[in-house]
Amino acid sequence: MSENRRRHCVVVGGGLAGLASAVWLAEAGQQVTLLERRGSLGGRTIAMPVATVDDVPDNGQHVFASGYEHLMRYLDSVGTREHVAFPGHMTVRMPGGATRRSAFGGLDGLRTAVGDLPGVTGLDRLRTARAQATLIRQALRQPDWLDDITADEWFRRIGMPQSARDALWDGIVIGLTGDKPTISSAKVPADLLVTGIRRARATRTPISIGYPTVDLDTLFIDGAQKVFADNGVDVRHRAVVASIDVSDGAVSGVTLTDGQKVAADAVICAVPVWGVKGLLDQVPGHEEIYAAVDALSPVPIVSVNLYLDRSIGMSDWGEILYGGEGVLEQVWDRQRMHGRSAERHHLYSTTVSAAYDLTSKSNAEITDIQMAMLRKYFPDAADAEVIHSHVVRMPKSTFAQRPGTAGIRPDQRTAVTGLALAGDWTRTDWTTTMEGACQSAARAVEVVLESVQRGLRA
Repeated sequence: MSENRRRHCVVVGGGLAGLASAVWLAEAGQQVTLLERRGSLGGRTIAMPVATVDDVPDNGQHVFASGYEHLMRYLDSVGTREHVAFPGHMTVRMPGGATRRSAFGGLDGLRTAVGDLPGVTGLDRLRTARAQATLIRQALRQPDWLDDITADEWFRRIGMPQSARDALWDGIVIGLTGDKPTISSAKVPADLLVTGIRRARATRTPISIGYPTVDLDTLFIDGAQKVFADNGVDVRHRAVVASIDVSDGAVSGVTLTDGQKVAADAVICAVPVWGVKGLLDQVPGHEEIYAAVDALSPVPIVSVNLYLDRSIGMSDWGEILYGGEGVLEQVWDRQRMHGRSAERHHLYSTTVSAAYDLTSKSNAEITDIQMAMLRKYFPDAADAEVIHSHVVRMPKSTFAQRPGTAGIRPDQRTAVTGLALAGDWTRTDWTTTMEGACQSAARAVEVVLESVQRGLRA
């Protein structure tokens, strides 16, 4: 595109949705300015230096599904898709150390379908198979009342045994929604299950869980910065936006908190859900967007990077702890995932989603809780000593969608010409995921480019 046909596009927010928006606008030949309020890019997907052990672990363990179409497009754009692995299996670990590897298709998938789950025995297997069949049927043809109840109530209505919930289904809800079954609307996991089924059919491949083989800065940020440098994207740090400016029904730019105005032909607002209020005051219908912000209450996640003096004997790259909900749900072997040397220490990352009960505890208390759980599930951890513990608290890691909130997430298209919204909190096929952020960015970029093309023809 020639210089005189380029239009100036401003992206507000340098998290994953903002990065993807800026990358794809630059690919489309637009002049792009990216405004980030903090001193670094990446938002909730970053690596965090830990000087004590001279290491750069991630702010939690970010895994993703093979059906993430838009996330993979982003990784292709920034040249890092090669740093993603999909081993096709994970492991469930029971107290005492017994394990069972779970795959996402083939014979293992069939075993799951007929109720053969870890810890599920006797008649509960038959009850599980029946309940799962009902669950899938109701997800595909959803009853009107599904958004009126929680996932917990849904499971009870269809007769899902508690043993099956402990083994699989409560964990699926937490993994898909980021929140507890007693809080999340039943419609949220139902919609996400349908999306997963649709993607599996489209790709003719069972959905499996994968992970990055490098740190998150390398995966998401370094490649984006190269794209920015190659395409002349103006990245401004410590640039705090006070308002998105509208004139005669079209976006005209943004105003920073220091009073500086940045003129623009198009703007993508890609800030987290809790940073939106106040930015859109000039946008017709902003009251509905702000109402959605109020309804999407924050959900905390706590992760711990544990540097231990020995191996705890994990049998897989990632293991789900049976019955660990709210205390320690998942353990990640970073030696296997990143090809790390264990000469100085062994690094294990733990994840607790919907960690409401942990956020008020001290770092030492959280570490003690995590180590007690590891020793309960991993016999080799009995005498393990902590060299260093790095606790990552994310009090607003994601958002809850409670019953009655179906359809409340706003569309990327706004009532203002040239203004689009992006972020995992906007309306997408996924929620609370990196795929949701990237899909929202793809849709926001489409909106902006449509506006740009109309302006060029005018």
